[in-house]
Amino acid sequence: MFEQRPIEHHIQKYIIGVLIHQKYARFRDLRPPKVDTNLFSYHLKCLLTTQWVEKNDHGYTLTPLGLSYVDRVSIKALNVRSQPKIITMLLIQNSDGDVLLQRRKKQPYIDTWTLPYGKTHIDDKSLLASAQREAGEKLQLYDTSLRHVGDVYIRVRHVGEIMSTTLAHVFRFETDDIPADDDMQWVQPLKLARLNLAPAVEAIVTRSFFGDEHYFAEFEEDWIE
Repeated sequence: MFEQRPIEHHIQKYIIGVLIHQKYARFRDLRPPKVDTNLFSYHLKCLLTTQWVEKNDHGYTLTPLGLSYVDRVSIKALNVRSQPKIITMLLIQNSDGDVLLQRRKKQPYIDTWTLPYGKTHIDDKSLLASAQREAGEKLQLYDTSLRHVGDVYIRVRHVGEIMSTTLAHVFRFETDDIPADDDMQWVQPLKLARLNLAPAVEAIVTRSFFGDEHYFAEFEEDWIE
């Protein structure tokens, strides 16, 4: 996984911008108009030294680090895009039909109740592998048979402004092996509305009970603390 600082200097942005649209480029093709050669050479060297760009027999080209970066930026401004969070979410029921909820311990939506979830990692081999990893890390459940039942896009607004956007891949399974405590509780589905829930939790549970083989749904909520 590559972690990178954003490119700020306009000459370096220009060089990267050229290489977005060409597999290889010559030295003169990378130079911005009316920029001094020494200044341009300095910034090109910076990109070579930090391994964003490399030179081979064909010319200058983006390295894997550079390719990873341009995959996440806007083409015109080369700014890192603000993108939805991608998570796997676990809908778990016990033999009584109760749903497992977990207390959020951080913002946003701290102290609300949500379905157990976690961000997908770039090195997860699959969505199923991501969900299984989360079940192990969050619930100490391993080798669980999970079913990918749906995908949900959640948009939350506050005073008209977008506060968060999330794409949740919902996985479902049954177990009686998770004890309730202060941060985990089993709740009857019809009583979910009585709790202080994180956005879209009740809607996701309801939609997942329709019995489709696989579904896609979008939910938008106004968040009022």
